[in-house]
Amino acid sequence: MNLAMTYPPIPTRPEPDWSQVTALPIQGCQSPLVPMSLVPPPVVIYPVYAKRGIPGAVAECHVRPEVHRRLLQAARGLPEGLSLVLLDAWRPWRVQQYLFDTLFAAIRARHGELDDESLLARTREFVSLPSRDPAAPSPHLTGGAVDVTLCDENGLQLDMGTAFDEAVPASHSDYFECHAPADDAQRRARDNRRLLYHTMSEAGFTNLPSEWWHYDFGDQLWAWYRGENAALYGPIELESIEDHWRRQL
Repeated sequence: MNLAMTYPPIPTRPEPDWSQVTALPIQGCQSPLVPMSLVPPPVVIYPVYAKRGIPGAVAECHVRPEVHRRLLQAARGLPEGLSLVLLDAWRPWRVQQYLFDTLFAAIRARHGELDDESLLARTREFVSLPSRDPAAPSPHLTGGAVDVTLCDENGLQLDMGTAFDEAVPASHSDYFECHAPADDAQRRARDNRRLLYHTMSEAGFTNLPSEWWHYDFGDQLWAWYRGENAALYGPIELESIEDHWRRQL
C-alpha cells in the first residue's frame, strides 16, 4: 500500500508555549482511569517503562474512558494487517520525575557548555516538567496523553525513522517533511509517520510536534493545539485498595 499517496504531509506545528498551555483552565472531568489491556485487536499493549524496569512504572496502560474509545477508533481505522501499539499512557509522578531527571543529566553530560536555562529547554523538548499541580499537571499525569506506534501482522514495529524516546531532532514528527528522505528506508519512515499522524488526528488526538509518538486528548496540551477554551482532564491517581474500601463503605 502506498501510504505517501494515501496521506498528505504532516503539517509543521509550533512547539508548545507552556506558559499559555498551563494557563488554560481545566474543567475537571471526574471520569476514572480504565485499563487498556482488555481491549481486543487491533490494539497491542506494551507498557514500555515497566518492561524496562523504570522505578515506579506500572505494568498497564491506563487512560480516561473517552481516550479508550478514541484509541479503539484509531486502531480500527488502520489498514488491514496493522495494529496500534500503546507504549505508555497515564504515568505516576515518580516516573515523570525519573524521566526528566535522567534526560536532563544525559544532556548536561553531553553538552557541558549549556547553561541551566538551555538545559531545561532541551529537556522539555522531549519530557515535560514533572508537575502534580491541579492547575498545570504534566500531560501524562492526566490520563489523556498516550505514546503510540504501529506494528505489522507479525508484531514487528514499523520503522518510524527513530526509536521511541530517542531525544534527537529526527524524532520531530515533521522531520522527514522538512528534510528530504535520503533513501527508501527514510521514505518508508516518513510514510509510516504520516499514517500514524492522520489516523490519530482523525480520532480527535493532537500531536506533540517534537515527538512522533506522543498524542493527546482532553489535556491542556490538546486544548491549546485545538484552540479550546478549557481542558477536560486534570491530574488523577490510580485508586488504591484503601480508597476502594472507603468508597464502598
